[in-house]
Amino acid sequence: MKEIFKLALRNLKEHKSKTIIIALFLVFGVAIVVLGNSFLESVNRGLEKDFRNNYTGDIAISIKPEKGTMIDLFGYQTTDISSAMSEIAAIPDLDKVMQIIENQEGIKAHTKLIGSKVLVAKGLEMDFSDFVERDDIKFDDLPIAMIFAGEQDTYRTVFPDVNFVSGTYPAAGTNEVIIDTRVQRACKSLYGEEVKIGDTILLAGATADTVIREGVVSGIFNPPDENSAMFQIIYCNPEMARSFAGLTYASSFSQDLPDSIDLGLGGMSEDDLFGGFDDDEAFSFIEEDDSFLSTAATDFDAILGDTSLRDELNKTDDGSWQFVLMKCDRPYMTKKIIAELKQKFAEENVNAQVMDWKMAAYSYSGTVEGIGFIFNLLIFILAVVVFIIIMNTMVVSVIERTSEIGTMRAIGAEKKFVQRLFFSETIFLTLVSSVIGIILAFIIMAVFNACNIVITNSIAKMILGGGLLHFTPTPSIIITTIVIALIGSVVSNIYPVSSALKVTPLKALNHGE
Repeated sequence: MKEIFKLALRNLKEHKSKTIIIALFLVFGVAIVVLGNSFLESVNRGLEKDFRNNYTGDIAISIKPEKGTMIDLFGYQTTDISSAMSEIAAIPDLDKVMQIIENQEGIKAHTKLIGSKVLVAKGLEMDFSDFVERDDIKFDDLPIAMIFAGEQDTYRTVFPDVNFVSGTYPAAGTNEVIIDTRVQRACKSLYGEEVKIGDTILLAGATADTVIREGVVSGIFNPPDENSAMFQIIYCNPEMARSFAGLTYASSFSQDLPDSIDLGLGGMSEDDLFGGFDDDEAFSFIEEDDSFLSTAATDFDAILGDTSLRDELNKTDDGSWQFVLMKCDRPYMTKKIIAELKQKFAEENVNAQVMDWKMAAYSYSGTVEGIGFIFNLLIFILAVVVFIIIMNTMVVSVIERTSEIGTMRAIGAEKKFVQRLFFSETIFLTLVSSVIGIILAFIIMAVFNACNIVITNSIAKMILGGGLLHFTPTPSIIITTIVIALIGSVVSNIYPVSSALKVTPLKALNHGE
């Protein structure tokens, strides 16, 4: 084996031009793979740390979504762009769900959450005409936010890292809110006025059934991670959040209606109901005084009848929650706990789904996974091209080395010897080139990381999983890259080696002549 290795080194030196060509392809290919996967690893780690610590916890529970849709903390995710946005329903059988969670080993703490999307207006009027009239308004200037409300006693324990700039948490049972500094900047950009402690703002639900509520700003805070991909947030009390999320008693109310309703109109015809006035007499009964309005009000009340049931159904359901969020004693046990909870929910016939942090934050993690898929697809295409070039280069090398191969065969070299020689050359060249490519990648990463490049655009942050552009290489990335490079190089040499083994001493002598 030692002799084969020495002979392989000599052959690589003698064919310098082809050795350098193949080495360069491998060096840059390995460097690109290491750089790309190190960046994706950094994005995934940063996203996971941010969301698990501050928003989703380790495990999240919600109602099961309808077929063709997904649910995360930010709403329904669907490919049907024609469907109207709807709010997430409350978890059914919440008492049973909580009983299962309380008896589950490995859960350190848990809390409940309500979330919805809202538009923010400064003052007591909601005028978004600037969206259309001003060309300088960008996406980051839009006063759009996620409104979150956690369980009063537990949410701050599970997610304690609210970085206050000024103010305090909303007082229980009030319409007070605390706003993200990014919401504050958006209001400043759009309305020309900065939102301060004590100011009143209007919040409008971003769904078809628009709900508008007043909020009094009691605090202003920075995100726990200044480079977080998380969208801007407003925290409020659960009572207010339930109105935006549609968590009223009506949402869970059901009552069988009769097949037909008797309105007490007897045999009156359409003409009897709506006829009897000509054009001149239609509004002749309206006098200049306000007696008509008072009479009309009385008539409307009579028409509406008893509205007490409607009023009760429009009240928010104090016991309803969209999510239960949990943190585990040992985060590495999350998958095992999720599997056990799923089994218990199935046994108890509970209509709820169990999610890890990635599924609970799919609006963000799904985007990063998509970028990773596209990157690895491009790398695969690049690798195929590179290995085809290597194969063609090796075929040319075999043709040029016909005399050498034939001579070795003539003096007694077996096919296995020739085969080992070519594969030794390939493996040695791949290993050396991969090491050089990894060193090159580490140099580039060190320079890039030292620059601390940060992006501030909200859309770019969501796509890239955060604002800090960073590389985090891991041993698994390095080892996997080297193994793939070796396998690809060996596979690309199968055809050239098989061609080399077909060379006989007679062919070598004819080639020499």
